[in-house]
Amino acid sequence: MSASGVAMVNDSSSNITGLNFSDFKNASVEDAESYFLPLPWWQQTIYYAFFIFMFIIAAGGNVIVVWIVLAHKSMRTVTNYFLVNLAVADVMISIFNVLFHFTFNMYQNWFFGMEYCKFALFIAQCTISVSVLTFMAIAIDRYIAIIHPLRPRLTGRIVLTIITVIWILSVLLALPNLLYATIYKWPDRTICYLRWPDYTDDSKMSNQDMAYNILLMVLNYFLPMVTLFGTYARIGWELWGSKAIGEVVPMQAERVRRKRKVVKMMVAVVVIFGVCWLPTHIYFILTNVYHQLVMWPYTQQVYLFIYWLAMSNSMYNPIVYCLMNARFRQGFLLFFRWGPCNMCRQSQHLLVSSRGFYCTRMSLGSERDKNGSMINTTVESLDDHISTPSASMYRMHPMSSKTRGNYYSHNRDL
Repeated sequence: MSASGVAMVNDSSSNITGLNFSDFKNASVEDAESYFLPLPWWQQTIYYAFFIFMFIIAAGGNVIVVWIVLAHKSMRTVTNYFLVNLAVADVMISIFNVLFHFTFNMYQNWFFGMEYCKFALFIAQCTISVSVLTFMAIAIDRYIAIIHPLRPRLTGRIVLTIITVIWILSVLLALPNLLYATIYKWPDRTICYLRWPDYTDDSKMSNQDMAYNILLMVLNYFLPMVTLFGTYARIGWELWGSKAIGEVVPMQAERVRRKRKVVKMMVAVVVIFGVCWLPTHIYFILTNVYHQLVMWPYTQQVYLFIYWLAMSNSMYNPIVYCLMNARFRQGFLLFFRWGPCNMCRQSQHLLVSSRGFYCTRMSLGSERDKNGSMINTTVESLDDHISTPSASMYRMHPMSSKTRGNYYSHNRDL
């Protein structure tokens, strides 16, 4: 199993189907036939229900997240742009990966041809890398905003540049899947897997495949988790452990409270990611140490659950945003206003729509240079996700006093 979570069979024991391709080729006919026995109908029904439910929530929820941010000017903040990038990656892995790989894992037969074998392996690895790098970009942005508040904030152009770099690096990291993915045909089934240049029919494993999977495991899991833990630990100490010098005014306390809410939401997202992917990486380590585990009678059932858990990470993020952020929650209510829910129908004025992608923002540096005093910029205020009526008085918007009055009347609960 590759550390990326790509549901394919590789040359070595590091495959995500639970099947060691080279070990299988050298296994007895009895072992092979027992492995390929179809699951009981009731087990198949349960797995179908789980995967279809996960697909609907992951794809639908993340599309709504993209709409909430891009269709409403007040939601276009640095953090939310990164969340859009994360949502796009989750939508892509849900649409182009989950159901195809679930079918392959269920029947141990690849029905979709050589070209889609390459694409499916590539897009899965690419989107996982995008998610991890986006987590790190959000953590760095939060770190700068909270630990070094006087430094200039990221502009829209810089954010788009960072997102572009994230995708370029992810494509490069996933490129071997396009180059070496292929299919192997038995008389009654087809397997999609990675065939590295150093693999031969007589070899037990590919050293290149092993090195690649270790690289993915380090870059896509262990190194990011350590980095994120250190970053958010430092942020947590700043927000919860340190004490302000002098008297804390209400506006100062409210700003700290808002920052804490954003950090809590992002920590929840990262923890869920770590929990969802940990069994996959444990499985990778165990099957490399104990090759015979891949022929265990219940490997397919266990691995289907592990794979579902890893892929289900894509559906949890919209749920976290809805539960932990009032503005996202109201965006979801606004999206479902056509439904029978009275609360949803009453939310049609909660967010201000705009077709433009960027919103006009005041510069912290320019205001300080002109007046010699510190102010809260629009970027900082919006990025802190104000979610209580009492916080609305502290928001500063680049709009006229007339429109500002109308804005507050419709957005006091954002």
